[in-house]
Parts: sequence; C-alpha cells; structure tokens
Amino acid sequence: MTTATPATTETDTLARGRLGTFDIVFFVVSAAAPLTVAVSSAPLAFLVGGVGAPGAMLASGVVLILFAIGFTAMSRFVRNTGAFYAYAAAGLGKPVGIGVAFVTIVAYAFLCICFYALLGFYANLTFAELLGIDLPWGVWSVVSVLVIGYLGYRRIDVGAKVLAVLLSAEIAILLVISLAIIFQNGGTIGEATAASFDPKNVFFATGASALFVFGFGAFLGFEGTVIYAEEAKQPERTVPRATYIAIAFLGIFYAFTFWALTVAFGADGVIALANSDDFEEMQFIAGENALGAWAGVVLEILIVTSFFACTLAFHNACSRYLFSLGRERLLPAGLARTHSRMKSPHVASITLTVLCVLAVLAGALSGADPFLGLGLWTYAIGVAGLIFAQGVAAVSVIGFFWKDRRGFGVWRVLVAPVLGAVGLLVAFIVIVANFDLVSGFTDPVVNWALIGCVPVVFIAGIVIGLVMKRRSPERYAALTQSVTVVEPENVEVR
Repeated sequence: MTTATPATTETDTLARGRLGTFDIVFFVVSAAAPLTVAVSSAPLAFLVGGVGAPGAMLASGVVLILFAIGFTAMSRFVRNTGAFYAYAAAGLGKPVGIGVAFVTIVAYAFLCICFYALLGFYANLTFAELLGIDLPWGVWSVVSVLVIGYLGYRRIDVGAKVLAVLLSAEIAILLVISLAIIFQNGGTIGEATAASFDPKNVFFATGASALFVFGFGAFLGFEGTVIYAEEAKQPERTVPRATYIAIAFLGIFYAFTFWALTVAFGADGVIALANSDDFEEMQFIAGENALGAWAGVVLEILIVTSFFACTLAFHNACSRYLFSLGRERLLPAGLARTHSRMKSPHVASITLTVLCVLAVLAGALSGADPFLGLGLWTYAIGVAGLIFAQGVAAVSVIGFFWKDRRGFGVWRVLVAPVLGAVGLLVAFIVIVANFDLVSGFTDPVVNWALIGCVPVVFIAGIVIGLVMKRRSPERYAALTQSVTVVEPENVEVR
C-alpha cells in the first residue's frame, strides 16, 4: 500500500512527472562535472597517487554500484526529495535521519559556494584571455549565482534542458580528444593499459589512499537520482535506471579519459608531467597535441560551462533538501512553499541564492583567492560530508531490509549494501587521513576543525531528534509523514 502525508498541500508539493530517466542522468552527471574532473583532478591524481589513477576511478565506480544495488531497491519503497533523510529515517530511525539530513544539506551548501568561486575563477581567466574582458572573479561568481538562482526558481525541466546541452558539449570534446590520442599513439596502448590497471598501482601504490580521495570525489552528486523521485515519471523505474546509468557512465568515462592521458604521454611520461610546473595544463597539452590549438580554446570555454552545469545541479539538489526539511518543520516552514504555477521550490531556491551571494561577496571583498582561499576548503568539507552521508545511507538500506527483504534476494538488499557501506565508510576514513590533500591546508589543527564539521553536525541532528522525541512527542510523531512508503504491508518509520 502507499502511505503519504495528509499534511501536504498544493503549496508544498513539487511538480509530478516532469523528469524522465535521462533528465535525471543529466542532473547527476552534470553535478559530477566530467570536464572539471578531467582537467583538474586527473593531474592531481597522477601527481599524488601515481599511474594507477584510471584503475582507481573504475574501482570507485564498482563500490558505488554495490551501494546503488540496495539504494535503488529501497527507492521503490521510500520516495522523498530529502533522499538521505528519508532513507536513514526508514532504515535507522528518525534521529539518524535528521543527523544525515543536516550533514547532507551542509555538504551541498559548501559545494555550491565552492563551485561558484571556481566558476568565477575560470570565467575570469577565460574571458580575459579570449575576449580581453578582465573582470574580478567575484563579479563572474555573483552573476552566475543570479542566473542559476533564476533557473532554480523555474520549472525543473527547464534546468534539465540547459544541462543536457552543456553536458553533451563537454563530454563530446573529451571523447574527441581521447580518441584522437589513441589513434595517434597506438604504440603505447599496451604499456599504458598494463600500468593503469595493474592492482599494485591501484591498491598498493604509495599514494593509493590519495587516489581514492579523488576517485570517490569524482562521483559527487550521483545520489541525486533519488532526490528527484517526487518529480520523476514512473519513479520506480526511472530512478534505478538513472542511478545505474550515471554511475556506470561516470566510472567508465573517467577511467577512459584518464587512461587516454597515459597513452598520450606514456606511463612514465604522464608521471613526469604531473611532477612538472605544467601539471595543471595536462589535459590542455594533450588536447592541443592531438587536435591543434583550437582544442585548447574549446576546453577553456567548456571548463566554464562545465562548472556552470555542475553548480546548477548542486543548487537544485540543495534547494530540494531545504524544501524537504522545511516541509518536515526541521527548518523554517516557509522553505516548503512551491511556486503556484511552476511547482518549483522557489523559496528554498531564493534562500540558497541569497546565502551564496553573501558568501561569494564576503570572499571577494576580503581579497580571498577563489581557488586556494575559498574553493578548496569548502570543497573538502562538501566531499567529506557527502561521502559520510552516502555511507550512512548504505547502512540504512541494510537496516530497512534486515527483517523483511520485501521479495528481494539476499545479494541485492544485504550483501551488496554491506560491501557498499564498508567501501564508502573506508573511503571516508581515507579522506579524513588525507584531508590535507583536499583542503590545501598543512596545519593539522585547521584540518581537524574543518573535518570536525561532519560529525558535529551529524551528532547535533541526532540530539535534536532525541530531544524532540522526549519533549515534543506529537511533533516527533509527525516527522517523515511526507515520506511516501510503497509496499504490500505497513512499515513503521521508527
């Protein structure tokens, strides 16, 4: 049967049936930002982790597929735009749901700020070099916040169409460059393949842990498939399909484009370039060598649009979490209002837009470097928070199906989720251990303060839930009423 809240109204209900499978895929893959990963993360992965970077990308994708096996099984029963909140509440109890919801929304907010800063940074470089328009990065960032805020205010399918165009362009240029590299450097394919996917270079190299910091970070936002369940067409089919397609595509695409760089420069050459002063230009050098100078120009343009698409995807995801927690009255109820005509979470979108404008202005007016002074540490918190939330969600799947597999096999709802949970929680530990690689800070006190945001917010959410349960039992009982549970028998959300 279907259990849904009677409290929802026309003013706090999202648009139904707007998104198909590939609309959701565009949101998720855009959030991962394939071009920015290929341009910025690939050189760093080779630098600190070694030649096994392509294999690490593939291995990270396998872990996330294991997580997705149970994650998508649960999506057939639990549907809510506050995805991790609904999953954790259904599988581990409401207090844990509140904790993971707060962690997720903080992570998304920090990632939005990070990507706005980096968008301004790259827009400044690109427009100055190609058009001679040299405006401060803060100007470009604020303009981007306003444009993305406008798109977030409108119907969800409008944003999906924008992402479809931008994402197709960045994937196309990377594929063209990679294929051109392979045709021109066929003689090094065997050597590159052996080195890139050799287990000793992937799992047992000196920098193996660092490889997986970048590996799991490259998939950020894939969990967004379930965020759009309330707005999807046939969510019981659309969400699982979109999840599998997104993870499989990203894992294979990252491994392929990283591997192409080892073909372009050779197994030893790519490491030598990664350790040179030109390591940040690795993808641009490969593109220009394979296709000519025009490829570098195209990459300069598309890196800006890639960050734009990525930020739009995260803005939409964060807005929906704000909407969901407003609907649950865990945040101000006004955040749960939707537009009367477009059914978008317009109040949540406007609120996030204002917060991001203030953050960007604070960074720009203080003279902070957009990359080192604002972008890196906000990214670090966001990555750590999201991977922690993914790990808790994987455990939630186990909790949800522990006593009743609801018709699924042991592999899908117990074994695979256990393997996925172990992989994700180990990944979180690896990120904590190598946090300086992501944050850019060498002071351990600063790094512990930043990483401490994740457990502090999580525990605070749990405490809020427990206190509410004791002091306001009626309000506590009303939590998760907006969560739709679909199954043959009633399932009590603890």
